Amino acid sequence: MVTSSNPETLALHGGSHRADPSTGSVAVPIHQTTSYQFQDTGHAARLFGLQELGNIYTRIMNPTQDALETRLAALEGGVAALAVASGQAATSFCVLNLTQPGDNIVSSTDLYGGTWNLFANTLKGMGVEVRFVDPADPEGFARATDARTRAYYAETLPNPKLQVFPIGEVAAIGRRLGVPLIMDNTAAPILCKPLQHGAAVVMHSTTKFIGGHGTSIGGVVVDGGNFDWEAGGDRFPTLNTPDPSYHGAVWTQAVKPLGPIAYILRMRTCLLRDLGAATTPMNAFFHLQGLETLPLRMERHCSNALRVAAWLAAQPGVTQVIHPSLQQGEAKRRADTYLKGGYGSLMGFELAGGAAAGARFINALKMFYHVANIGDARSLAIHPATTTHSQLSVEEQAATGVTPGYVRLSIGIEHIDDIIADLDQALKAART
Repeated sequence: MVTSSNPETLALHGGSHRADPSTGSVAVPIHQTTSYQFQDTGHAARLFGLQELGNIYTRIMNPTQDALETRLAALEGGVAALAVASGQAATSFCVLNLTQPGDNIVSSTDLYGGTWNLFANTLKGMGVEVRFVDPADPEGFARATDARTRAYYAETLPNPKLQVFPIGEVAAIGRRLGVPLIMDNTAAPILCKPLQHGAAVVMHSTTKFIGGHGTSIGGVVVDGGNFDWEAGGDRFPTLNTPDPSYHGAVWTQAVKPLGPIAYILRMRTCLLRDLGAATTPMNAFFHLQGLETLPLRMERHCSNALRVAAWLAAQPGVTQVIHPSLQQGEAKRRADTYLKGGYGSLMGFELAGGAAAGARFINALKMFYHVANIGDARSLAIHPATTTHSQLSVEEQAATGVTPGYVRLSIGIEHIDDIIADLDQALKAART
């Protein structure tokens, strides 16, 4: 196993895979299988009894998936990870792993529209309350906390507001009160390491930058191994009381011979087993392929975006450009504190003509793709108010940073001259 703390090396060599033991294959094989032969009945019993970790069934684990999980855990500085079918599944599992009906979490208002809808509606229907707090005031998380608060949740670089979350400040509040901070780091891989700033759990939609190629849906949850779930006692009954779904296992006790992995092991053996949001070996393989070039792509994403943000800010008819490089005051301080090596590839801007001008701009693009994704190697554009955030009320859209004239860009890795040329002709069309 290669030992390194450098993301460029970890993206290629991190984790458990060096070469396939049976063939010597350097590339991770696609283990397209449902099941695994047990050595004997004792071996099977040890696996099912959590006395030994190993492959049981691909709905729960798979060797290709394991290679992705261990590499992403190494990249984020965590102790273990779980790959799942999508980023939405990852977010859902992060919360459901700690909550029961009557519990609550405290979330930043600055969220992707799909996450907002999950929190405000779907979880509410399951008996879990989500209390939304403006991250401009970190102490709001403390004021919203009570005895049944199980976690804090936020996005590192929230889409679409793009104001970096105060990770260290809220993590410190959570540590004081015994509440873990869960960070969605989808928009800032490589650039930010939330676990280093006190977060307990990190998740990604691997569909985005980690994959980078726009071919595969996936998500991952990384357990930092740095939060004492046992000390929380009554605050975390899912981890500290007998689990009837697993022979009465108390997860914080059951995992002690295996390491500080109570949170992620319960997620795998209960939620993934029962809800079945499993990734596929093929998608895990594709995300491993994307991961290998992630550090290089992030460099180009960030340098291109920096140029585009400065160019857009000087264009007639553009009333505002939203990008961390152009922010001031506390927002800029947070960006400089938590983002290292670049400000990300996402940006938004407002057109003087509002929604109508935004529609003309989108329709005039020739190279940019009009899609709902972000983090693709290609440059992408969308109008959030009528697409990704359309299920939200006008008030909810405003809380997340979406206005009728807001256009979101995900700047790709094409040549910067071609990116700006396409934006230029589309802006001219928007002004007509």
